[in-house]
Amino acid sequence: MKYKIAGNSSANIPWQERKDTGSESPVWRYEDNPIIKRNPIPGVGRIFNSAVVPYENGFVGVFRGEQTDGIPHVYVGRSTNGIDWMFENEKVHFVDEDGNDYMPHYAYDPRLVKVEDTYYIIWCGDFYGAAIGMAKTKDFKTFVRVENPFIPFNRNAVLFPRKINGKYMMLSRPSDSGHTPFGDIFLSESPDMTYWGRHRHVMSPNGQWWESVKIGGGAAPIETSEGWLLFYHGVSSTCNGFVYSIGGAILDIDEPSKVKYRCKKYLLTPEEDYEVSGFVPNVAFPCATLQDNETGRIALYYGCADTYVGLAFTTADEVIDFIKENSECNENDLSEGR
Repeated sequence: MKYKIAGNSSANIPWQERKDTGSESPVWRYEDNPIIKRNPIPGVGRIFNSAVVPYENGFVGVFRGEQTDGIPHVYVGRSTNGIDWMFENEKVHFVDEDGNDYMPHYAYDPRLVKVEDTYYIIWCGDFYGAAIGMAKTKDFKTFVRVENPFIPFNRNAVLFPRKINGKYMMLSRPSDSGHTPFGDIFLSESPDMTYWGRHRHVMSPNGQWWESVKIGGGAAPIETSEGWLLFYHGVSSTCNGFVYSIGGAILDIDEPSKVKYRCKKYLLTPEEDYEVSGFVPNVAFPCATLQDNETGRIALYYGCADTYVGLAFTTADEVIDFIKENSECNENDLSEGR
């Protein structure tokens, strides 16, 4: 392999070899997408924009379950192969650090990241407006809510999987109380997962048509020998509404507010029926990856049309080379960082 992935090996991640489709993209779809369809469990009409991690001998995930009353909440799912999922019928019930019930009014677009020996869930919820909610668990049975990291309005928070220079790091996208027709990615750091500061600008929409309106963090950054590999979402505006596509960037390994490379081209955009047609048409929204450091394989989970969960594949070598070869910036053209 040209580029190394840090971390433990996960050789049992889902995988399907690429077939020649004529696409130049380094990312290809699972042939049996979507892997999660409508009405997955009683009382939940749709699951999408969800996150998974390796756990025990298989995988566990936190899923955005859009209930049949229209309110989104977080549900736990488990899988032996990362493709076929069994969900708990009851939404996650959170408690505070004293063990008292502490349920969000709603929770959507969760991310799931293991840092040290703890799994952190980050979602968008209600805190006098759209804001970042957080909780932690070690067993996926007890979920303890922790303090909101930021004041409203904010969305698309993504935690780094390890400390950098002794600090926890998180990406987010400050927003407004509506559908946010703007958005840049920022980086914040914390010594203790409670107090967050030293906010730094990372990226703005770069003028490319496919991400001209707003951008936001996607899957947790992957540590590689070239830097932090970030799959993010970019949004364009058309006469028929927004289109959400998946982009890629490489952030500096020690100063992740600095962008080393950022691809001018999308990696994946809505094309298939399950991406262009659904509750919200034309959405491909990345939320999680699984990776194997022995082979460099990466499995990418993404929401499809706010209705389904899709799965795509790439390798560290292919996607990093593609980002670098089609980059709008390089190491001599770093973002300002503050």
